[in-house]
Amino acid sequence: MDDHINNLYETDFLVWINTQADLLRAKHFDRLDLENLVEELEGMARKEKRELRHRMVQLMMMMHLLKCQLQPGRVAGSWLGTIYEQRLQIRDLLEDMPSLTGLLDEYMARSYPQAAALAADDTGLPLSAFPAATPFSKAQLLDPDYII
Repeated sequence: MDDHINNLYETDFLVWINTQADLLRAKHFDRLDLENLVEELEGMARKEKRELRHRMVQLMMMMHLLKCQLQPGRVAGSWLGTIYEQRLQIRDLLEDMPSLTGLLDEYMARSYPQAAALAADDTGLPLSAFPAATPFSKAQLLDPDYII
């Protein structure tokens, strides 16, 4: 591997990325910066998983869905807009990376306590007013027509 290519990783990441892509296209596999390339690919996978988890919190908000459920008389357009936007973002993520679909149940369960705490804080309701576990199914969370 060229030392110059290795140095690009440290000095100009964008040039390094473009160089790696050019080397792959040209099938110059022996010149790739494999160590850093593998590290970056693993980092990309972690980033996408974090993005999905973040979207799950935002959806329920899970928080906004909870607020809609516990305060149906106070449903605001901004809540509905946030729910709609997060569903679109999750749908797009899952279309681009279908393997993330298998993480939805886990992320719903892990995201719910944070969403409930945010909803409690936002509404002024005690946390005890919210269900202990997510009251929503995966289908409900992703259904563009489901609100409460």
